[in-house]
Amino acid sequence: MSRILEKKQLSEIVFSMKLEAPLIARERQAGQFIILQLDEDFGERIPLTVADADPETGSITIIFQAVGKTTKRMATMDIGEEIAALVGPLGTPTHIENFGHVVCVGGGIGVAPLHPIAQALKEAGNQLTIIMGARNKDLLILEDEMRALADELIICTDDGSAGRKALVTEPLVECCKREPKPALAVAIGPPVMMKFCAEATRPYTVPTQVSLNTIMVDGTGMCGGCRVTVGTQTKFVCVDGPEFDGHLVDFDNMINRLNAYKKQEDHQCRMGLEEKKS
Repeated sequence: MSRILEKKQLSEIVFSMKLEAPLIARERQAGQFIILQLDEDFGERIPLTVADADPETGSITIIFQAVGKTTKRMATMDIGEEIAALVGPLGTPTHIENFGHVVCVGGGIGVAPLHPIAQALKEAGNQLTIIMGARNKDLLILEDEMRALADELIICTDDGSAGRKALVTEPLVECCKREPKPALAVAIGPPVMMKFCAEATRPYTVPTQVSLNTIMVDGTGMCGGCRVTVGTQTKFVCVDGPEFDGHLVDFDNMINRLNAYKKQEDHQCRMGLEEKKS
């Protein structure tokens, strides 16, 4: 059991929760994630990045978007309630060193998993350009936290309600054209966004790291649900990732796999809404 210690609503459908998890808080490293299950005997298991951790208080922070049955139910939970199962830290930690100049690109809810990576890169002495994107200003999250880390912060919105009216790839290309060009780009967000970030950096040979969030069941590499093609190899996001070379990821295959159960997911969401109404 993991007790909810704090809960904040960051936007209309994005929530932050601080959970009691002392062992995970002590061991977690940037880039790692947890898998949680709300009920002991049934319910889906969902992976979520550890957005922050405090070993002294024994707590971790997760940020999630209420879009499916489980996350919508989580959004209704209150401080003091308990989550039945919490497993982690899982996945391979981010490789952190002083690369020099790093461009960090976060799209939508992807800013949450980007935050601990940006923290670690800054602590290692890197110069950070952080690009944040969202559909509109109301969907921007962690702006103050990212501003505190960034040597340069660029905000993009689809409608121009905050920052530049542009896709995140526009300032990313501008950064790649600078001399010297960035030593590394890190992109986290929707699969399509990461795909086009990787394509934006490819002509400039800027190494690009992406963090994948695929369908995941057990988190140990046994089920194969999270498999992706990276170069000529099959990889498992839960144990080999979640971070991979964006120039090698077969994003089209990954997107097709993510949509494989869309009908069932939509059905579960409708059932959840009907249960809530009744």
